[in-house]
Amino acid sequence: MDNKFTNTEKLYRAIYPPEVMEMFWKKDGTLSSAAFADANGLSVDRGYNRPESEVITDMTKRFTGRIVSLYVKNCLDIGAIVKYLPSKSNKFHSEIHGSETTALLSKSQRFFLAARAVIVH
Repeated sequence: MDNKFTNTEKLYRAIYPPEVMEMFWKKDGTLSSAAFADANGLSVDRGYNRPESEVITDMTKRFTGRIVSLYVKNCLDIGAIVKYLPSKSNKFHSEIHGSETTALLSKSQRFFLAARAVIVH
């Protein structure tokens, strides 16, 4: 794997359910932009052409909550940067940064991604 992402590659994020972190969810059950705020960069797992079921199985072993997906193109459309940053325990770990110099996504970037994220599990 390398730091090259295609526009159609999916990125997956685990998000605590409303009963654990109410601020991540709106009353209508959709995602709040707060679910996309992380000062250190937004952690995601890259799909890397794996079947979605495989990604979900892998992530549910490590995380509690819902899993959402979005496309790399969604990030690029708002000027966000997708970085491949594997860890010792997760070769698919990546991060979404607001820009080359700022890890935190701006409010408008968070709203944009929240509106396009799809709950897959």
